Amino acid sequence: MRRKLGPVAVHLVLGAYTLLAIFPILLVLYNSFKSRKAIFGSPLALPGPESFSLIGYQKVFADSAVPLYYFNSISVTVTTIFITLIIGAMAAWALTEYRFRWSTLLGIYLAIGIMVPIRLGSVSILKLVADMNLVNTRTALILVYTAQSLPLAIFILSEFIAQIPKDLREAARCDGVSEYTIFFRIILPLIRPAMATVAVFTMIPIWNDLWFPLLLSPGGGKQTITLGIQQFIGQYVTDWNAVLAALSVAIIPVLILYALFSRQLIRGLTSGAVK
Repeated sequence: MRRKLGPVAVHLVLGAYTLLAIFPILLVLYNSFKSRKAIFGSPLALPGPESFSLIGYQKVFADSAVPLYYFNSISVTVTTIFITLIIGAMAAWALTEYRFRWSTLLGIYLAIGIMVPIRLGSVSILKLVADMNLVNTRTALILVYTAQSLPLAIFILSEFIAQIPKDLREAARCDGVSEYTIFFRIILPLIRPAMATVAVFTMIPIWNDLWFPLLLSPGGGKQTITLGIQQFIGQYVTDWNAVLAALSVAIIPVLILYALFSRQLIRGLTSGAVK
């Protein structure tokens, strides 16, 4: 009886946690299709014939700046993920494959980057960005997000690369294959699950971030979608229909990324990418 009840209890706990995690997202999604009166009158009720309304989406898509904010978020996120994966994989390969005098100390230094929040240096970062004349540019956000994402990326990828048999690399070297070819033709294909894991872990904090866009690109048409949504929030009056509709639209890229890389993400998590 205990053997039968054990898995059932585990699934019940996981199911309850899943509902708890998904409920706020569902609340935002179906309230975005309701009128303002219905949102406040019955926030937990599904939209019906009387409460159904698309006024929030009409306001969002009627605003010509929203597609620009969306483009800014996508360009910053995609560019950061690409740079983080390439540089992180190279650094992880170097730390794992080539042992030198200060390799352990360098690994500890990179691990500190995971433990210390980058927001503690916001004042220094803002001053540095201002000195480089990069305020209100996507470049500033890309540089900051890349620096924020690299320590975790290197840690995950190095643990995964360490599990690749050394005989595979030595056999390639015996055949006269260059180090660049070994890295790009052998190592990168083998660590795709870990790279998918890093891509997801990199995208979500960047896409949802409000702090650095507010500091580094608050104007000039370089706002991200999370910062652009704030235009619908006023000091005294908030357009909740537009806010919920904009949030629902902002969720779509995260869902698409997870749908595309879910299999690789699960493989990365279960194969030791976060050992």
